[in-house]
Amino acid sequence: MSRIFPRIGRRRALQGAAAGFVALGLLLWWLLPLGEEPPSGTITVMTGTPRGVYQDYGRRLRNELDKDMPDLQVRLQTSDGSQENVARVAAGEADFAITAADAVETYELQHGRGADRLRGVARLYDDYVQLIVPRDSAIRSLADLQGKRVAIGPPESGVRLIADRLLGAVGIDAEKDIEPEADGIGTAPGRLQRGEIDAFFWSGGLPTAGVKELANSFAFRFVPIDAAVVAKLHKEGDATRYYRATNMPESAYPAIQNGLSVPTMAVSNLLITRADVDPRLTEWVTRTVIRSRDGIGQHVHSAQLVDLRTAIYTDPLQLHKGARRYYRSVKP
Repeated sequence: MSRIFPRIGRRRALQGAAAGFVALGLLLWWLLPLGEEPPSGTITVMTGTPRGVYQDYGRRLRNELDKDMPDLQVRLQTSDGSQENVARVAAGEADFAITAADAVETYELQHGRGADRLRGVARLYDDYVQLIVPRDSAIRSLADLQGKRVAIGPPESGVRLIADRLLGAVGIDAEKDIEPEADGIGTAPGRLQRGEIDAFFWSGGLPTAGVKELANSFAFRFVPIDAAVVAKLHKEGDATRYYRATNMPESAYPAIQNGLSVPTMAVSNLLITRADVDPRLTEWVTRTVIRSRDGIGQHVHSAQLVDLRTAIYTDPLQLHKGARRYYRSVKP
């Protein structure tokens, strides 16, 4: 008997191992979209300005895409921001882009070239408006910007859209009633520190690297955006319906906020593409966006807010069919 049992044990062990390999293969097949090999080729993804969250998130997403699709070359392209990103994707000059929902709606309302081809991949995270002035500045509200030197963002940025609308809501014409500067987060902090401007607008995820870096060497504060102003814009409808009043949490920039939240305005960000982009590729990209949330979120705090339950809400764009296929595959 002692010679028979070891023989049976080895046989069963081999059978068990074989069954395990089969089960593992089936599991891998189930986890991979459609059980297919990863897509290959080259894609261009529009991000944003240096020192902004779009660029940081885009860089880290590319790393995750490289892991999931090693034969896919992902080219990142910097830009002025949301408005440029929407136009580049719509025109077929880029395949994917991060952009704010109000910029997408604005492009559609202006009947921009290729607007009807735009599609959503995922709702990502919210941008928060950050109006920054020196700590000893007399500017306490939007209305106090009258006659001041104010950086309102590059012409094709999402910041420019928001700054123009916020100023207009308090009766300030950005072209006539202030000295407008086209600086974004890449140059505005330095100019504020050198006294070349009195204030600058920024709209980005929390925290933004360019603002954090400024906090290390310069005393500044945030000007609150009154909820009534946001409500006024929201009621206008169209693109401004995506604006909502909120508070920038005290944890965003603790060295500056001293435990206090700041009333401000937020708008959601989307990952977008075009209807003609390969559905299988878009399905894989969508999967990577959702799967990589926690990993990217360790470095880009805003990415922690990417959520499977809200990612499907890409209004004003309908979901790309590849993205829709992914969401349906993981629906409980």
